[in-house]
Amino acid sequence: QVQLVESGGELVQAGGSLRLSCAASGRTFSNYAMGWFRQAPGKEREFVSGISGSSITIYYVDSVQGRFTISRDNAKNTVSLQMNSLKLEDTAVYYCAAARTSYVPSADGAYTYWGQGTQVTVSS
Repeated sequence: QVQLVESGGELVQAGGSLRLSCAASGRTFSNYAMGWFRQAPGKEREFVSGISGSSITIYYVDSVQGRFTISRDNAKNTVSLQMNSLKLEDTAVYYCAAARTSYVPSADGAYTYWGQGTQVTVSS
């Protein structure tokens, strides 16, 4: 069982930066691929970024490539998402999720554990 708690979401102006963090419980954090998803009002949840247990494999959705950076600290059981050059369209509830896989899934169905979400609002 893995419990995930996100933090760091807030209101920020376009062009600004935020750092989201996700704290995980459990002793086998490094066995899990971690993903960040987001869901904007009226839209489906989408994959944003993912990182393998060893941090060797990292993926980003095209819309955040070059602006967002995912990282993890297995000693601290945390995964972070540094978001720079934020745009209005980045406004969403952001979720972290864990999948016990050696690869990094982009499908939300592959993730077993989910956090409660943290709201990111980008204003003009």
